[in-house]
Amino acid sequence: MNAPSVTVLDYGIGNLLNVVRALEHHGARVTVTTTATEVHTLPDRLVLPGVGAFGEAAAELRQRGFGDLIHSFVATQRPFLGICVGAQLLFDTGEEHGEHAGLGLIPGRVQAVPATAPDGSRLRIPHIGWSALSLPEGRTGWQGTPLAGFEPGASVYFVHSYMPVPTDPAHRLADTDYHGARICAAVARDNVVGCQFHPERSAAAGLSMLQTFLDL
Repeated sequence: MNAPSVTVLDYGIGNLLNVVRALEHHGARVTVTTTATEVHTLPDRLVLPGVGAFGEAAAELRQRGFGDLIHSFVATQRPFLGICVGAQLLFDTGEEHGEHAGLGLIPGRVQAVPATAPDGSRLRIPHIGWSALSLPEGRTGWQGTPLAGFEPGASVYFVHSYMPVPTDPAHRLADTDYHGARICAAVARDNVVGCQFHPERSAAAGLSMLQTFLDL
């Protein structure tokens, strides 16, 4: 099987080097592009990473023409992965520093991580560190997704102050527990997957996820 071609979208939000290195570690043929006009042929896989604020990220996507490119790619049914802010941008709206429109690929909003645990104690924001994944209510497994092969309880690395909240619970792929507060850790709708955590910083578990994404 030929190594899959992967385009990583660089829209000036965060350092992409670790994402690119992790994909290349698995033999992917990776291209980094800064504008939609640079993409002449759609790749086998498309990745939207990101670190930063939702509104700034959404504005950069529009300015570089990536919104239309992403919608065109998703329509081909090829696997698409959003990471951190890239996962948040899949949603209709983000509430960070005002209300901003996202890509609308998954119905829902991006809201602040709760600052208070169910027992009333204060939570440290941002949520930083390793946290275990769990199956959301109603989901029996992760077959057919980049998390296939994961067991509930596998830990991955998070750095975030906002979190996706899907309108349809069926789009919740994985959750994590932050001192009793339930946080949506990953989402999926058809060929579109987003993870709030950073697979490129999640050691062997993250590399396993990226390998599965390339194999879909």
